[in-house]
Amino acid sequence: MTDLVVLALAVVIADLVRFGTEPGTLTLRTGATLDYEVVGALVVLVWFCALTAWDTRVRRVIGAGMEEYRRVLSATFGAFGGIALLSYLGPVELSRSYVIVALPVGVLLLLGGRLAWRLGLARVRNDGRALTGTVVVGDADHVETAVAEMRRHPETGYTPVAVALTSSEDSGSSGQPPVPELPRISLEELKVAAQDPRLGAVLVAGGMPAKQIKQIAWDLEAGESELMMVSQLTDVAGPRIHQSPVDNLPVVHVDLPRFSGGAHLLKRTMDVAFSAGVLVLLAPFYAAVALAIKLDDGGPVFFRQERVGQDGTTFHMHKFRSMSVDAEQRLASLKADEHQEGPLFKRRDDPRVTRVGRFLRRHSIDEFPQFWDVLRGKMSVVGPRPPLPVEVAEYEPHVHRRLLTKPGVTGLWQVSGRSDLPWDEAVRLDLSYVENWSVSGDVVLVLKTLRAVVTGSGAY
Repeated sequence: MTDLVVLALAVVIADLVRFGTEPGTLTLRTGATLDYEVVGALVVLVWFCALTAWDTRVRRVIGAGMEEYRRVLSATFGAFGGIALLSYLGPVELSRSYVIVALPVGVLLLLGGRLAWRLGLARVRNDGRALTGTVVVGDADHVETAVAEMRRHPETGYTPVAVALTSSEDSGSSGQPPVPELPRISLEELKVAAQDPRLGAVLVAGGMPAKQIKQIAWDLEAGESELMMVSQLTDVAGPRIHQSPVDNLPVVHVDLPRFSGGAHLLKRTMDVAFSAGVLVLLAPFYAAVALAIKLDDGGPVFFRQERVGQDGTTFHMHKFRSMSVDAEQRLASLKADEHQEGPLFKRRDDPRVTRVGRFLRRHSIDEFPQFWDVLRGKMSVVGPRPPLPVEVAEYEPHVHRRLLTKPGVTGLWQVSGRSDLPWDEAVRLDLSYVENWSVSGDVVLVLKTLRAVVTGSGAY
């Protein structure tokens, strides 16, 4: 219903922009005329049918991930491609200005409507409702990991209700039984359990031979439960994975990440345009922030610090100063007072933060001067968190992959908990971004960052 309403609104806006309050008419090549109200209704019908044909409303893409938005965009461009072809080859010649208005307005309204429903659904799922009951199958270690991830991300719509271990071992590498609070069923009982209407899915977590997986699939055929499998290609995004048969053998092709080329040129172009726009449009706001910092304690407005950028090169990153002038000198004593997981030091009640600084940090306003670093090519708008040289010195070998691309003003770490994240999770998110970044993904991360900045979640 939301799709239908916003599509109707898009064509009404296009009609008003093109024709004003006067009724518009379309003259066919045959000489007959057609009211644009009728044309608008037909455009809505074609557009709505395209959204249905592209499966933009199926349950498995609703609520989380990029796939829903990608399908909405594909369906939209498919619909307008068909309309354009009909206009060129058929008896109808649509007004170009009508299409130029209807297309972007419709896209924005569609994505906005989907986002609004997604936020509402996420709240419902975080309350423990609208979830699909799932049996997690696999060996102890894989089951434990999968259950932890499902509980960490209820917005994806699945909740573990039971586990089925595939090996005789009752405990994992930790020496403890996995998720003892969940009921445990055998593989023989799984077929019967799949008939329970409260069970909507079976997740194969890993550690199983192909023969067992095939048997589970056969057991589920009679019921309504869906079968899912955790990919062993951890942190590899879907668009990089392609399946094709090689002599009847199903083979998965994985596109390796590339750190140069056209997509990176487009990323740099977007960086320059976005950072220049932010610096110019928010200049009066920056002046007000600078005045507040100066009036607070009389110290300098900006804070410069050496950070490690792409390929391990160092640069000086700029921020609005949010700590006392002697913050660096007091750091050693603070580190000695408490245990910190990983090389990154974060403290919720850091006494070095000034009164103005607490507000700036909560809403990430202290980060805004980094757009100057983006403009001069040292950073990107979206990327891994810019590390300190002392952090890089403690990196394990695989963590150095964070340095294959430019650090970002925002990134996965910014929208996934910020300072609340443990060190290992922050590293995993940064590496995942480096491996799977895309231009469309960067746009989504910027939009999510705006929400995180407004709410101030995870910042201190």
